[in-house]
Amino acid sequence: MAAIDDVEMRLQEVADRLSAIGAKVKLDLSGEGMLLVDGTRSPATISRGDGDADCTIAADPDMMAQIIDGSVNPMFAYMSGKLKVDGSVAVAQRLTELFT
Repeated sequence: MAAIDDVEMRLQEVADRLSAIGAKVKLDLSGEGMLLVDGTRSPATISRGDGDADCTIAADPDMMAQIIDGSVNPMFAYMSGKLKVDGSVAVAQRLTELFT
């Protein structure tokens, strides 16, 4: 079972690619906490906590970890209700395209 630490570690491993989104994305990990990905910086920064974001993506930590490592298609997760997007869908797509 993945936890916020696992998701944060996986994001740190690809931080150099995350700046390609050019926006801020909040990951709401279903009660485990929130991560803020600042893709306006190069390399992108990942921090814990809440903050202003262009897009919020909500999923449980296991699902988010599977999306990041490429074992789950983000579109499938969205269509099946396991991933929710609030805000800019275009930003969410740019982020998830990095993992497919």
